[in-house]
Amino acid sequence: MPHFIVEYSANLEQRVDIGALCSAIADEALATGLFEIGAIRVRAVRCEHYAIADRVPENCFLDVRLRMGEGRSERDRQHAGDAIFAALEAFTASLYETQHFALSFSISEIDSRFSWKKNGIHPRLRKTQA
Repeated sequence: MPHFIVEYSANLEQRVDIGALCSAIADEALATGLFEIGAIRVRAVRCEHYAIADRVPENCFLDVRLRMGEGRSERDRQHAGDAIFAALEAFTASLYETQHFALSFSISEIDSRFSWKKNGIHPRLRKTQA
């Protein structure tokens, strides 16, 4: 279960292809080798209302949160975090030129005792990969 929640200021859409960003995140998550393809979810939420730093209208943000299931070592989590953040930095590199962009990324583990899910995608994909 790697679920990525991408929140971004609405003014970022003028400068970043959000759909391509979601694909890049999914690709990098898969490239880590830590996640099954059927478990990866990336969703983006456009934030219409925000107040960023000194309120300069050009200020924009991208906040990415990864929620993953328990069981991966600290080393694996660090490896995934480093790889995914590097991909985010590369994708948004041009935005740093203006000094109006803020990027953040965090990982949290889901306590399996309090996580309910049912996934019909896994069986279909596992059948095709066998």
